[in-house]
Amino acid sequence: MSGSITDVGGILVGQHHRLDDDATLGSGWATGTTVVLTPPGTVGAVDGRGGAPGTRETDLLDPMNSVRHVDAVVLTGGSAFGLAAADGVMTWLEQQGRGVALDGGVVPIVPGAVIFDLPVGGWGCRPTADFGYTAAAAAGTEVALGTVGAGVGARVGVLKGGVGTASTMLDSGVTVGALVVVNAAGDAVDTATGLPWTAYLTEEFGLRRPPADEIAAYLDRHVEHSPLNTTIAVVATDAALSPAGCRRVALAAHDGLARTLRPSHTPHDGDTVFALATGAIEVAPPPDTPASMTPEMALITSVGAAAADCLARAVLVGVLAAEPVAGIPTYRSLLPGAFG
Repeated sequence: MSGSITDVGGILVGQHHRLDDDATLGSGWATGTTVVLTPPGTVGAVDGRGGAPGTRETDLLDPMNSVRHVDAVVLTGGSAFGLAAADGVMTWLEQQGRGVALDGGVVPIVPGAVIFDLPVGGWGCRPTADFGYTAAAAAGTEVALGTVGAGVGARVGVLKGGVGTASTMLDSGVTVGALVVVNAAGDAVDTATGLPWTAYLTEEFGLRRPPADEIAAYLDRHVEHSPLNTTIAVVATDAALSPAGCRRVALAAHDGLARTLRPSHTPHDGDTVFALATGAIEVAPPPDTPASMTPEMALITSVGAAAADCLARAVLVGVLAAEPVAGIPTYRSLLPGAFG
């Protein structure tokens, strides 16, 4: 079992999308929003590796800045237009009394990032504040996969992308999870083998090399290679980490994208990973930690490595769960022989 980011206690996920049944490429609604809600006191950070990010409130997450806690993270379609979805999440959170408490009320802290999915649906069909509000109100522990939420208009190379999630528990009792919207210009599948780039994921998901004719058909589709790009993700843990520690975890988690998507982190994409730490579990540093080193060093290392592993698995979960939209083929439809 791959698990879910909601295995981290207190983390909830809500999704909302609009998808026309008769949508064709470039015509009709095919976009959505995915929201990760956090328990009070959750520390957040972000690391962007793509050259063309579409983001909101990421400067606030710099460890040198004043606000430590995050109320929600928004992952959404619609390119920069889709950032409007965060307004709806802020409205919903304000109604719950969540946010930075000031004399006149609360100001929810809602960073977010977008994917570029406008060519899949109509260019004018993009998430609004209502998408964010509806997704936040629907948040729970069950996470739908594939062609849902922000993954509705997602692609990965020539295949349909989507939403994926995974989790793991460390020996320390700390849980680490990841949620991703896979929308990469690069491939998640090797054109020479028809299998994921990483052998351990091929084995873990029980895939086998498809027949040669299926691999050839997959390779032939690359004349239609999509300009769509940007994979966005959230990794979360119940460990107690500082904002700087969260930033290191976000940085390390990007390794999961580099393992599973080729190429990634290009000048054309906006690959961005948010990291959240709820602080529910305190882990004492090893007794031999040098006094001149941060006491979080060992914890950051283990959580960061697990976050990368979870994110890599979540990418493949999203690709395998995707359903076709607007004529974009899925891995299951184009390479069925991989499933035996």
